[in-house]
Amino acid sequence: MKEQSNIPTTKVERAGKFVSTGLKVGTNYIKHYTRKLIDPSVSKDALHQDNASDIYDTLSSLKGSALKVAQMLSMDKGMLPKAYTEKFAMSQYSAPPLSGPLVVNTFVKTLGKSPSQLYDKFDMHASNAASIGQVHKAWKDGKQLAVKIQYPGVANSVKSDLRLVKPFAIRIVGMNEVDMDKYFEEIESKLLEETDYKLELSRSMALSQQCAHIPHLQFPQYYPELSSERIITMDWLDGQHLKEFLQSNPSQEARNKIGQALWDFYQFQVHQLKQVHADPHPGNFLMRTDGTVGIFDFGCVKEIPEDFYYNYFLLTDKEVLKDEKRRHEIYTNLEMIHPSDTPKEIAFFSGLFQHMIDLLTLPFTVDNFDFGNEVYFNEIYAYMDELYNMKEIRESKVARGSRHSLYINRTYFGLYSILSDLKANITTGASYFSPKH
Repeated sequence: MKEQSNIPTTKVERAGKFVSTGLKVGTNYIKHYTRKLIDPSVSKDALHQDNASDIYDTLSSLKGSALKVAQMLSMDKGMLPKAYTEKFAMSQYSAPPLSGPLVVNTFVKTLGKSPSQLYDKFDMHASNAASIGQVHKAWKDGKQLAVKIQYPGVANSVKSDLRLVKPFAIRIVGMNEVDMDKYFEEIESKLLEETDYKLELSRSMALSQQCAHIPHLQFPQYYPELSSERIITMDWLDGQHLKEFLQSNPSQEARNKIGQALWDFYQFQVHQLKQVHADPHPGNFLMRTDGTVGIFDFGCVKEIPEDFYYNYFLLTDKEVLKDEKRRHEIYTNLEMIHPSDTPKEIAFFSGLFQHMIDLLTLPFTVDNFDFGNEVYFNEIYAYMDELYNMKEIRESKVARGSRHSLYINRTYFGLYSILSDLKANITTGASYFSPKH
């Protein structure tokens, strides 16, 4: 893959990229409507392909927050047209990498030495590259290491990038600006944390240690003396990303072991630690045919407030939800319905949410669950598509759902998606928690 020799770092340069992309997208719409005048049966497939390609090319050249939003959207199956999810999924581990001189410059600026002075051997070509940084192989004292390097300008451009990417997100997701404002604040706070590699290093070491007892998981050792605010050095983990792993035709036993390990990993964090690795995209896991999985990258960690946790997981209790008054109280606490809602709106949105909750919490309510059940996931995606196209939701004047739900929902959607691709059949019984009635 061709390397980038520079990244636009000033607000003016980055804004210029978005303006030119906006013009391209506008041109794509004109082409689409021209084709439609000639042939009314023309679908939006070509339009989505062109827009996805133009937007991704811009985001991948800018790196940072802009590309991270694309990565997040790629995980939300059912939210975007397929052309976008397929193109944006490239940001999970195959964005264009930085060239050697930029890499060396980062070392000299933050650690005072070049890679050749710090390691016995350092591969100047990135092994993989994603939204916030890229990873290189290195060797020291007989150990193979992974060195994560943050792209220049990423930390300083979070706020301005999100302002620039918001119009694209509104247009392709269809969410109104009220919703975007509420959730973009949450996204901004997490992205600022993700650019703080010292925070990530401390979280990585702490969470790896706390979760080390969970069977079939492997975590790297981290090296603070070879890390800085823009560099993290850890052990190199062997394994395959999800797509490669599935292409190797692994046994069902291996799929189940990995699925169980991931389920246990997330349940332990959510219910025992009240903080969770909230970036469950396939690029953060390395899978092996013996059923073990390597986990790294604790840059995005969501701390879960006690009150939100209590109300959120009451939604998995069927008996509680049978009580209409109690259900109304929980929905209000989670900001799914609002004091300003009319009785008609309360009834309408409560019904919609109840059906979605029944679908999404099903794995929590049984002892074992087969995530290879395509009927189950097709029903979820069909219902999400129905909600996406509902006039009442698209025109709602209030954002529905606590800001805390954004990353918790994202975590479970990401986990479900991986378990679905694995077709894992696992134990899911609610043994980790027991919300009080």
